[in-house]
Amino acid sequence: MLSSSTTCGLLKDLYKLFVADTLFTPQTFLFPYRSVLQVMKHLVSSWCNDRSLPESYILPPEKRPGKLTVPLANKIPVIDLGGHDQTDIIQQIFEASQEFGFFQVINHGVPSNLMDEAMSVFKEFHALSAKDKAIETSKDPNKSCFIYTSSPNYATEKFHFWRDGLMHHCNPLEKYIQFWPEKPPRYREVVGPYTTEVRKLGFRILEFISQGLGISPDHFSSGLSENQTLLVNHYPPCPDPSLTLGVGKHRDPGGINILLQSDVYGLQVFNDEEWVGVEPIPYAFVVNIGYPLQIISNGKLKGAEHRVVTNSNVARTTASLFINPSSETLVEPAKALIDASNPALYKSLTYKDFLSKYIAASSDSKALEEVLSTTL
Repeated sequence: MLSSSTTCGLLKDLYKLFVADTLFTPQTFLFPYRSVLQVMKHLVSSWCNDRSLPESYILPPEKRPGKLTVPLANKIPVIDLGGHDQTDIIQQIFEASQEFGFFQVINHGVPSNLMDEAMSVFKEFHALSAKDKAIETSKDPNKSCFIYTSSPNYATEKFHFWRDGLMHHCNPLEKYIQFWPEKPPRYREVVGPYTTEVRKLGFRILEFISQGLGISPDHFSSGLSENQTLLVNHYPPCPDPSLTLGVGKHRDPGGINILLQSDVYGLQVFNDEEWVGVEPIPYAFVVNIGYPLQIISNGKLKGAEHRVVTNSNVARTTASLFINPSSETLVEPAKALIDASNPALYKSLTYKDFLSKYIAASSDSKALEEVLSTTL
């Protein structure tokens, strides 16, 4: 079992990784302002209705969204987990993870009414007053539950992203639920069962991935999936979506992400040298492969680059459950995939060290590949 300090340190590292082109320093990671209430004043949702897009949110031309209308990615597979042919399901997941690093799942076993209730309380949380948000995310002195805007490096970053985020740890549930928000009143009552069900789905998908790779079905049990973190992002209507982003271009630094993206479009995946939109499908989850799985699969699977665009009409709220390795767990190519004809393409390193290298490389995928590769 991880200590509280180790867990929160890992949360700090993970949190930084959702933002491109900023430098991480422990001093600016959490609460880089004089008080929690001062943090709340900077939340996009606290002021976005009162002004035009501030200059600090206008990205450099090369980082702007470009074409606001992109093709919806109907080629990204939608996989029915309710089918009876498990071999076919395993093959579909493996091929999608190999080609796109993204897929959607339907008939996945998470009750639709629980998904509706969870999304409802997530939206209710982000609609709270700044004061209530401050109170509800300040219960744990170790900061296992916290809120931010743009990025944890808000005070020092060159430019900001158009989003607010709530993040908290989920495993073990009985340890961390006491620090979760109590407003809205049903938050813990709904989100506890929701994260439990989505975690089960994530483990099921990891088992399918293991079988597709031809490694032990329980390869991702224990340390490689010990950390589970919920990130609830909120993107208010934006005055000028052509000039900013909700989240910059990145690859996820964790194992897998199980995303509830609601009915509002915003997620885009970089595939075949173009951005394509991921169409919201009712009661589907979007699953994306993180960089550690690319390493574990020895390059067979793809950690895809993606980003979030904004819109000027409606708010968008999403919930990501990240299933990640623990800090000291080794991230390395699975030994069953390595032999004389198939040498390891990536170095072996602890997840903590992987995060450090990921942070140092920022959004430069080539630089990260060079650091992690055994052949470059």
